[in-house]
Parts: sequence; structure tokens; C-alpha cells
Amino acid sequence: MMYIDNEVLEKMIMTMVEGFDRLEKKLDRMNRLKDCLDGDTLLDNCDLAQLLGVTQRTIARYREKGLIRYYQTDENGKNFYRSSEIQEFLRQRGKKKTAQ
Repeated sequence: MMYIDNEVLEKMIMTMVEGFDRLEKKLDRMNRLKDCLDGDTLLDNCDLAQLLGVTQRTIARYREKGLIRYYQTDENGKNFYRSSEIQEFLRQRGKKKTAQ
């Protein structure tokens, strides 16, 4: 029979618990999609960066260049994006790529 030191076992369990915590946070972020008044979904910077497969800095560049429309809350300045507008951005971007 194999013996595992209590300290080693505790470290292994803590590593697993931390992994579950990270996974739970990721799932919460994915489920944080908020509904707009007309049934559209709002995405935040993290959601949009993950969806597009880019960094949050790239999202900021898109905003600065006026490529994507965003909405900002007064209380904390957090940016949100409507999923329908992001879909339109992706359609336009796809057309430009195929046209070149």
C-alpha cells in the first residue's frame, strides 16, 4: 500500500480546490450575459475578448478606431457591447476579408 504524507495530500487537495475555483469563475463569467430591453445580449470586455479570440487591448483598439460600438455605465465606467452589433461587425469584417 502506498503512503502519502499529510502535507503532500493537503497540497494536492488545495491545488484541486483552486482549479475548481478557477473553473467556477470562468463558468460564472460565461453565464454573466445580460439581457437588454429588446432581448439582445450584453457582453463585457472579457466576454467579447474570449468570443473573438483577441486580447482586451485589441478590443480597446477596436473601440478607439470606432470599429465597434460600446456602452459605458456611469457608476464604474465598465464597457458593454450588444451581441447583435458584434455580429454585424463580424459580418462586415468577413465581407472585407473576402473582398480583398
